[in-house]
Amino acid sequence: MRTIAVAVFLMASAAPAAAAEPVLEIAKDTVLDPKRSYGKLVVTASNATIDGRGAWIIGAKDGNPKTFKGIGIEAKGVSGVTLKNVNVRGFETGLRIQDAKHWTVENCTFSDNFHDPEFGWGENDRRGGVLLVNVSLSAIKNCKANRVWDGCTLVHCDGNTLFNNDFSRCSNTCLKLWHSSRNAVKENKLDYGLRIKRGEVHARDSTSMLIETGSNDNTFTKNSCQHGGDGIFIRSLNNWVSSGNRFEKNDCSYANNNGFECWSPGNSFIGNTANHCSYGFWMGGSDRTVLANNTASFNGNPKGFHNSPHLPEKGHAGIVFMFGSATHITVRGNTCSNNIGAGIALIGDQGSKGARWKAKHWVIDSNHLTGNRWGVFAEYADWIDMGNNAFKSNGFDVFTGPGVTNLTRHKADAAIKSPPAVTVTGPQVVPVGVKASFDSGHSKDPLAFRWDLGDGTVATTAKVDHAFEKPGFYRVGVTASNGPLSSLGGCDVYVVDGGAEIGTEGNAGQWSWVDPRSAVTFADDRTVKLEGESSLRASIGPPYSGGRVDLRYTPSKAIDLGKKTRLSFWIKSRNPNIPAWQDGNPIVALSGPDGTLRIKPKRELNSEAADSEAREGWLLVSIPLAGDANWTAEGTLPKVVERMSLGFDSWGYEPFEVWLDGLRLE
Repeated sequence: MRTIAVAVFLMASAAPAAAAEPVLEIAKDTVLDPKRSYGKLVVTASNATIDGRGAWIIGAKDGNPKTFKGIGIEAKGVSGVTLKNVNVRGFETGLRIQDAKHWTVENCTFSDNFHDPEFGWGENDRRGGVLLVNVSLSAIKNCKANRVWDGCTLVHCDGNTLFNNDFSRCSNTCLKLWHSSRNAVKENKLDYGLRIKRGEVHARDSTSMLIETGSNDNTFTKNSCQHGGDGIFIRSLNNWVSSGNRFEKNDCSYANNNGFECWSPGNSFIGNTANHCSYGFWMGGSDRTVLANNTASFNGNPKGFHNSPHLPEKGHAGIVFMFGSATHITVRGNTCSNNIGAGIALIGDQGSKGARWKAKHWVIDSNHLTGNRWGVFAEYADWIDMGNNAFKSNGFDVFTGPGVTNLTRHKADAAIKSPPAVTVTGPQVVPVGVKASFDSGHSKDPLAFRWDLGDGTVATTAKVDHAFEKPGFYRVGVTASNGPLSSLGGCDVYVVDGGAEIGTEGNAGQWSWVDPRSAVTFADDRTVKLEGESSLRASIGPPYSGGRVDLRYTPSKAIDLGKKTRLSFWIKSRNPNIPAWQDGNPIVALSGPDGTLRIKPKRELNSEAADSEAREGWLLVSIPLAGDANWTAEGTLPKVVERMSLGFDSWGYEPFEVWLDGLRLE
């Protein structure tokens, strides 16, 4: 702590005293005077180079950092700019760039701007060191932002590079990505993303790196994320998941809570380190995940970090999948030693005793599991293949609790070091009753196959032809083994009815909305669809009132209900608001000349889908018009329907989107 205090003093004393400078607009190549200080800079021209030569941009000279206001350097709508060798402090945000491309920011310091270590739980706006909004194809290199709220924040930013920056010692996050994809984050110092009081158990919402809301296909390589609240947190509070990200050789050790915490599917974690945390990897709700060659050891130690012991006997884990679905998981070549609990834990839904979900379709092989209470701990889990794992000095090597089925421990063979390579082909959308072909025959080096088609059908051939009997979502998977080692393949399959649709097949012009403070745009979407030639896309806002918006369909001819007893449709949504939905969605109304029937779900469907894949895919909604244990029906069911509406209420005011497809009365 003494070293840190000295560093702060030297930085502050090196800066000249702030002068009462006007805003300086920069519209051409500019070199600043290092012997003086400046007020706010505004960059107004593209293709300019600004060389600060060590000059200071100073806002507040003193005072509490949480009271700092304004932006030190600001640019909007200008591209191709190089900013280098400048220091900024005393502002709410050091650097803010918006709507730009091809920027280079290098050798700059944005430390000692807005900072609030005493803030409690929750969000506190985007501020601190660097804030990029809708910026692409740009680079931030060799910069600093210490003692700020957020070191660097990317919002709607794609294709950027962050290299060798020091964004450490922040009171909220060192790096935050929101709806930002295909960025490369390499060799940055992101330590101590931490906000905690002495004696406090949890580090509130702080983390070294936070990734959320459709931040996809990024690469994170050789970053130091030690001593965070969490090290790296992939969050999906609004159910808009972040997938396709690759985390390689990052160090997230000494996290107060979790080295890595992930609630999104389809990410890869290769060669990372997560030691001396409460948990090394907490992976609830992370389907289609690969963890390979990571080290997760010494987690949950009573003499170190040991928050939230959820395993028996106040246990923790090196790697744990818990409190969220875990399907199609590969855990290979990891080292998990001396964890106070499990080396690797896979746990399905305990509340329903595995009825809602099981941890299903796993490969656990070639791991080194030493000195743990349990090498592998399994509960409410199904279809697990284990082979060539090295166990030593564990209390139990493999502990199977209740609800564990189809666990296969293959005979070890040290001569076989590589698993088979699995290739699977098959359709993603299949009509009910129509045979579909799923083929893994082009896989390399398999000796045996096992298929599970998600409806109880199991097969052991390389190719399977199958017809599904009911509409819905099915996890189709295959495990291929070459003796001791196995690999996974599979695909998510939507089985659709295929009959005539009401209002969701080229009918966008017949939709309107009810909420005078909002605006809705309807379109026939031929790209995002399940059935027929198009789905219906409803884009709510801007503006959006923040209340319930009823999407209303008026058919050209009234619909005779006759003996119809059920309304069904597929729904998909993207909602950036946190926590996305409120007050039950969707609420359905059927209106005719003799009355209106309103049907409301007894729980929030968009946020609590039975299949976790509905967060990024489609959810089948089937509503009995008479109501049942899951739906409340009120009012009068008309004999003919002249209007039909589906109402959505989001938490917050940000615009959101809803897709509907396959709408039918049955």
